[in-house]
Amino acid sequence: MSNAENILKFYRSLSIKAKLPPGVEVMNPYQDETAYALSKKFYQKFYNDTQPRTFIFGINPGRFGGGVTGVPFTDPVKLEQIGIPNDLKKKVELSADYIYRMINAYGGPAKFYGDFYITALSPLGFTKDGKNLNYYDLRELQQAVEPFMLQCIHEQLAFGVNRERCYCLGEGKNFNYLSSINKKHGFFKEVIPLAHPRFIMQYKRKHIDTYIHDYLQKFQKP
Repeated sequence: MSNAENILKFYRSLSIKAKLPPGVEVMNPYQDETAYALSKKFYQKFYNDTQPRTFIFGINPGRFGGGVTGVPFTDPVKLEQIGIPNDLKKKVELSADYIYRMINAYGGPAKFYGDFYITALSPLGFTKDGKNLNYYDLRELQQAVEPFMLQCIHEQLAFGVNRERCYCLGEGKNFNYLSSINKKHGFFKEVIPLAHPRFIMQYKRKHIDTYIHDYLQKFQKP
């Protein structure tokens, strides 16, 4: 099976059966026919091969990026710009804006996605009171979904992956958590932290080029 077939089969099967804290809802774009159809076009375009990729782990999908397109860190605007037209509301997502600036600096989508696979510790998102929620924002949520997240990593490793290293978007809680489970389970030899795109766009926007340079330098690690 190609990477695209494996990835799409994985996403289509996702569900969280754990009991979640009161008020927390799961956001599953892969059960939405529009989002799934768009993600299918994306993965068939960029992952229709059997070459191994290096993983980049985000936190969990947000409402305006992967939560609506089914593609991590890709909002409807960016999806159209990379050749996948869509009828979704053209709302720009901050993290997606940074990621695609970085991707273009790397050499463009075809080159970047040929080398990397962006996923998330929780490939499904969470909301509470209509707002995005990170898996680590509530201790009881993190505890409830940990088995799901571990299973997701195990399943994705079967795609064919560079296990020498992976990258983590977020140098704080996401990195600490991924490092701790990686130490316990031995998924990768090394976890390399990267500043989270949303942090960069909200607090360090004047230094975008510096952060892009940092990403590219770390990607060149032998």
